[in-house]
Amino acid sequence: MRARRVLAAAVAALLLLFAVVAVARLDLDDDGDDSEVLDELLAVDEEEERGELGGGGEAAAAEAVRRAQAMVLVLDNDNARRAVEENAEVLLLGYAPWCERSAQLMPRFAEAAAALRAMGSAVAFAKLDGERYPKAASAVGVKGFPTVLLFVNGTEHQFTGLHTKDAIVTWVRKKTGAPAIRIQSEDSAEEFLKKDQTFAVGLFKNFEGAEYEEFVKAATLENEVQFVETNDRNVAKILFPGIASEEQFLGLVKSEPDKFEKFNGAFEEKEIIQFVELNKFPLITVFTDLNSGKVYGSPIKLQVFTFAEAYDFEDLESIIQEVARGFKTKIMFIYVDTAEEKLAKPFLTLYGLEPEKPTVTAFDTSKGTKYLMEAEINAKNLQDFCLSLLEGTLPPYFRSEPVPEEKGPIEKVVGRTFDSSVLESPQNVFLEVHAPWCVDCEAISKNVEKLAKHFNDLGQTNLKFARIDASVNEHPKLQINNYPTLLLYPAQDKSNPIKLSKKSNLKDMAKFVKEKLQIADVKTVAAGDVVKDEL
Repeated sequence: MRARRVLAAAVAALLLLFAVVAVARLDLDDDGDDSEVLDELLAVDEEEERGELGGGGEAAAAEAVRRAQAMVLVLDNDNARRAVEENAEVLLLGYAPWCERSAQLMPRFAEAAAALRAMGSAVAFAKLDGERYPKAASAVGVKGFPTVLLFVNGTEHQFTGLHTKDAIVTWVRKKTGAPAIRIQSEDSAEEFLKKDQTFAVGLFKNFEGAEYEEFVKAATLENEVQFVETNDRNVAKILFPGIASEEQFLGLVKSEPDKFEKFNGAFEEKEIIQFVELNKFPLITVFTDLNSGKVYGSPIKLQVFTFAEAYDFEDLESIIQEVARGFKTKIMFIYVDTAEEKLAKPFLTLYGLEPEKPTVTAFDTSKGTKYLMEAEINAKNLQDFCLSLLEGTLPPYFRSEPVPEEKGPIEKVVGRTFDSSVLESPQNVFLEVHAPWCVDCEAISKNVEKLAKHFNDLGQTNLKFARIDASVNEHPKLQINNYPTLLLYPAQDKSNPIKLSKKSNLKDMAKFVKEKLQIADVKTVAAGDVVKDEL
């Protein structure tokens, strides 16, 4: 049993690492069918799951492993550069065994390799453990994990798209062949539609002219969306049924309920690319680890997020889709499953929220401004929220703790009370800005407490000491990057706080306050007695 478990683990690991290349052939002297090896590995894995793997099965597994190893070019410090130079086209996966994203990419990379091979692509496939062979990784340009690189006649191209089969296939085909797929029969069009992918389709009578040249330029530069071209109206209608009598046509087809988007602009490279970039996302984008980079980098800068668990989102989806239709290309709508804590928590923390119920927020990526929809989630409220966001009249959202009830020698300030406690206060305000994770804050806080007691003993009623935790409280006029930060807000000019060095000791702090506020070193008590400042 132990040997069986060990073998099973080895086969599983091998399947993960070698699936990348078991479907592709490099320039090796092996006349066998590469796809058979992947089938054998899968069969061995299935037999192990059923507990049917015996001595003969173990031998078969070992043979499958041997054949897989024989077919793939495993790059190392000795052969990496040579492999790139000696093959016209090489698609390389740089990975690290411990890297979770590498493990997630490998099966998709394998699917892409299989698809490319089925299309007759001459691209060779290789893999490199960049952690084990750092010299080789440096030689071929692997700087992180995972990294997908395509070498065409020695020239390096780095893949920056989505880690999906279709995205990799589209990118490789554009870099190694024609930027657009030409479809000239109705059967080919029907077959192409079975791939269920997003694509741009262009109809051009003779595949010539200035407009067609702009289409080809756009197809070359847009790396993620497959472009398709045809000169047959019947073929074009299969791909995009809404085509009328146009002599030339461009449309985008997506695999979602709102499938078809028609291009109405001028046939110029920039306009075509902009059309594709603004329309390629669905009405509601489901946020994942794979597409996070594309969401952050979307040209649509206004983004509305819905945070909810899947069963709650089912009740909201139709409402959000209907509203989203009215804001196409202007606002991007994104759904984040709060059950996926790794995805949802960073966003919710940014807003200081807990995933207790469905929540709608918004973000303007061009300004870094965030918004919160506090009304009930329904069609009218969401429509109004999005319209105000688009018109720029929506008030920004700033995090705040609840308004504190307790009072003390040092006033606790929160986001909601910053105006009344600091900016609108008739007193001079000494404000300590801190964060719970700040290693220097504890010592400074103790000194501020001593300082508050000292000036209270001096009878300074026109000086208030306050403290705010900036990790959970925000205000547009409190922009802090370093903790702790000490600020003195003079009563006569709250718009220009004076910053005090956090390296100051207690005496330096006292001297600073006295000088700025012109406070004497003595206090007067009953019967005319004078008490000296003994700090």
